[in-house]
Amino acid sequence: MKRLAEFVMRGRFQALLVTVVGAGSLLFCWISAAVLALVTLRKGPGPGAWLLLWAVLPAGTLLYVYGDSGPLALLVGTMALALVLRASVSLPLAILASVPVGAVTGVALLTLGGQYLEQIAAYFGDFLATLEQQLQEGGEQVQLARPGTLQIAGMLGAGTAMTAVLCLLLARYWQAALYNPGGFGEEFRALYYPPAVSVALLLAGLGLGAMGLQYRTWAMLCLVPLTFAGLALVHARAAHRGQGRGWLVGFYVVWVIFDPVKLLVVGAAVVDSWMRFRQRWSGGTGKDVRNRDED
Repeated sequence: MKRLAEFVMRGRFQALLVTVVGAGSLLFCWISAAVLALVTLRKGPGPGAWLLLWAVLPAGTLLYVYGDSGPLALLVGTMALALVLRASVSLPLAILASVPVGAVTGVALLTLGGQYLEQIAAYFGDFLATLEQQLQEGGEQVQLARPGTLQIAGMLGAGTAMTAVLCLLLARYWQAALYNPGGFGEEFRALYYPPAVSVALLLAGLGLGAMGLQYRTWAMLCLVPLTFAGLALVHARAAHRGQGRGWLVGFYVVWVIFDPVKLLVVGAAVVDSWMRFRQRWSGGTGKDVRNRDED
């Protein structure tokens, strides 16, 4: 992946080639989003916006032909996060911006993509109907809840927010690998939110979840920043104890499979807002570590 970043940063044509090719693929649009973020972080908003304008052509074509707005939303969302990071030099603030990015994506889908959402709801309905038939072969009646368009819009918004953050982190990793080796690890492990922000996100998520099943996917939006803060805490603990990549890989496997572990990670991020575990482990001042290699 570092070689790809080196190729992209050789010149405008190389960056344009990778961005446009990736943006025209449903499977590889995340690469284009990460390249957009890398160019924006390193070169500034102008070159990043120039790439985005070209990337909109294939992503817009996918939207027009297939009705899939995912690639376009990911490109624009990641670009927005990169602009926040470039202007503020604050990784926590940039990740926090994923909440409005995901919310705008979901609202836009509800407003402009009603037919697309109905198609997805129909696919879910057919899949659940088939699953019900398989479960009822034993003679037991099973009725599975069908997701509505509101629920699906929230799910897609939360997915866009999460993926945009991942693309931003990949771009930040590339930037550090090329211009500040080791800087990304220090910056990510220092990711943390103060108590007011953590409590506000948690209460917003709980409030949306209490409004009913249709709003629980929207509640996931509020947990995206806390999830990454919790993962950063896990990385900081692993680094403090000298645990290698194998331990982290095992943790991520468990994190992906078991939902209670996801909630524990979010809870750890909230508790860390008050306890500042990294300060306690290091015995130092716990100052934020940030890359400052922007031009």
